[in-house]
Amino acid sequence: MESLNQDALFLWLAASPSPRFEYQGYTFEAYQESETPPLGTLVRIRVIYQEISAQKSLAEWLLTLARTFKLPHVYIASIKRQVALHCVELALPLEPSPELLATFPHAWAELHIFNTELPKLSVPGLLVMDMDSTAIQIECIDELAAMAGVGEQVAAITERAMQGELDFEQSLRQRVAQLKGADASIIATLCKKLPLMPGLEPMLAELKLHHWHLVVASGGFTPFVGHLKQLLNLDAAFANELVIIDGKLAGTVTGKVVDAQFKADVVERCSAQWNIPKGQRVAIGDGANDIPMVKAADFGIAFHAKPKLAAAADAHIRHLDLRVLPYLLQN
Repeated sequence: MESLNQDALFLWLAASPSPRFEYQGYTFEAYQESETPPLGTLVRIRVIYQEISAQKSLAEWLLTLARTFKLPHVYIASIKRQVALHCVELALPLEPSPELLATFPHAWAELHIFNTELPKLSVPGLLVMDMDSTAIQIECIDELAAMAGVGEQVAAITERAMQGELDFEQSLRQRVAQLKGADASIIATLCKKLPLMPGLEPMLAELKLHHWHLVVASGGFTPFVGHLKQLLNLDAAFANELVIIDGKLAGTVTGKVVDAQFKADVVERCSAQWNIPKGQRVAIGDGANDIPMVKAADFGIAFHAKPKLAAAADAHIRHLDLRVLPYLLQN
């Protein structure tokens, strides 16, 4: 009986019995996501939410939008994906002011504003993901450090690196050095209990339906990205290799360090390898170390991110989980 709790505007949009709906003195006109946006449209806003109970607050905000812009018609589309969230798109003649955006019910939903063409979900593309705090819920090196008894020392260095206060390679080597002498068995133990980020699996499943290539590029370590690659059937995975001697961590890494520039290069290399068309390269991460990667992509997404990355990205998933990502693409 979910429909009993739905707002009339959203119930009409979901049912689509007619292209036009009179609501609270305003005319709402439905269009399809696949159609060319209505004439005069300069900005598209996507509102993404999880709970039906959000609809009342969202409808009130839409009415505020219509009053503020004095819109003769409010153009609105229902955006449908395989993942279990809800999304509507508004086609507007101009972008809402900061004051109007401040009244949006952020506690209930996410709002994303676009004035350029989005990558197409229905066209094969490339997604490059950070691992720690993006694809998984933890920072692997912090967990290894806790298991090795040096958690506080390493966590302090990690946080400074994520905020962009330290050079990544230097901070990586400082953190790994703290692990010297730890039993290498802690790696396998942690692999068995990696907590996937909520929404990761349904998000990847939807992209796979459309033949996207899926990659992890991480400043973490090869055992963990290798585990994810196998578990999630990813196309490629890149990370740093820890040196292990006689079953103990040596406190060093070997080979080229997977730093911010390396992660950006992964976007270029993988798109060339798989002939990904222009506009179809997407990257997502959470920290300052991901800035070059999201800038190298055609569409960069910040996920529950640090301020520097949030400012650099094309979109920022602030509240909901990774299921939001398919709604940031055009069908």
